[in-house]
Amino acid sequence: MHDLTEEIALSPAFHDCDPMQVVWHGNYFKYFEIARCALLQRHDYDYPQMQASGFLWPVVDARVKYIRPLRFQQALRVVARIVEWENRLKIAYEIFDALSGERLTRAHTIQVAVAADSGEMQYLCPPILWQKLGVSAP
Repeated sequence: MHDLTEEIALSPAFHDCDPMQVVWHGNYFKYFEIARCALLQRHDYDYPQMQASGFLWPVVDARVKYIRPLRFQQALRVVARIVEWENRLKIAYEIFDALSGERLTRAHTIQVAVAADSGEMQYLCPPILWQKLGVSAP
């Protein structure tokens, strides 16, 4: 089975922060999206390929647990890991301080497959996802 984890490095930009140089809460989701895109691209199933295979994958749920604030120019590691892929695509995230290794945030997103032609939600992930991830069908 393929590794279902991806790690990226990033550092919050000035425009991601408030006047106290603390990252605005909404930007955490941007960092998760960057990690999710890197993970899906590594498996040759990023958003353009999802759409080309006949499916849209909207995020239908997102949860975040803020542990410590992220700061302007802080060196961060964002880890994205696929944890479910049977009837939905659930990706768990953790953000770590790159220097100390301290976990600063944890979160997850849930995406569902929607047929691009009909707009109908699929109750099982399409086999193309399992093929691209290198996992067994349920």
